Amino acid sequence: MTDLAPHELRILIAVERERGFTAAAASLGMTQSAVSHAVRTCERKLGAVLFDRGRHGAQPTAAGTRAAAYARRIVRLMRAMGEEVRGTEDGAVTGPLRIAAFRSAAAHLLPAVLESLTARHPGLSPEVRIVREIGRGTAGEVADGRADLGLATLDGTGPPLGLSGARLFEEPYALAHPAGSAGTDPRTLPLIDWDENCGSYTREWWAGQDWIPPATVRVEDDTVVLSMIARGMGMSIMPRMTLTGAPPGVTVTPLTPDPPHRTVGYVTTPECADSAAVRALIRALRSTVASPDWLGRTPAVR
Repeated sequence: MTDLAPHELRILIAVERERGFTAAAASLGMTQSAVSHAVRTCERKLGAVLFDRGRHGAQPTAAGTRAAAYARRIVRLMRAMGEEVRGTEDGAVTGPLRIAAFRSAAAHLLPAVLESLTARHPGLSPEVRIVREIGRGTAGEVADGRADLGLATLDGTGPPLGLSGARLFEEPYALAHPAGSAGTDPRTLPLIDWDENCGSYTREWWAGQDWIPPATVRVEDDTVVLSMIARGMGMSIMPRMTLTGAPPGVTVTPLTPDPPHRTVGYVTTPECADSAAVRALIRALRSTVASPDWLGRTPAVR
């Protein structure tokens, strides 16, 4: 097999992203025929059909999806090479830093982290993508080359195959319910839930609680859950970081005696883990979560 050239990698990425040769050509400033020819050359070199051509564009095959993921990671390394080499001369850490995070981590952890990181390394340009932590979640973004590091919920089995990572902290779950419901047991209220809640890290605990009813409302976003609770529509079982900045109409009660926890950590690729930018980000993450009051903005548990 002949290796793919850098321009062929970029064309694969563009076609997979745009789902069509014409749109990919426009994004690259090339002709459609040149893009089509390059893709055929890539398929010949790799020995696999990468895209299904049809009236509705070019849909990546399984091989095409995998090839594009590798292409993104390789192109990112090529870009990082120049930044790393220049940094050895003056110690500067520069360039883009792509981060995938689930919503509550992006909202309540990353601002403090990026504030300290960019103050120390002003040449860095962080890019944050909010990714729902279901299915492949943030780890999938890293594996597919769309992110250099992902903030992820870890289930105890370690990072997915091919990735590296580590635990940052554990956070307990608590019962969130409407304020001003004195005399009413919040556990008897209707359950409001969201799609990312109750992963493998809480499922065993959840199954052992006979007081938890089926959800009457299920939504995609935890902030919507909090808004509904504040309006008196029900209760929910939520992790501490999600409860940071909860509306005034929400009261937080601990789940005793043994609340469930979830583990929050980071995942990255072995090659990105060696880059100066990702190493600097990991140091900033660890420094922030080591502070005893970084989650002190959480509503008082009572």
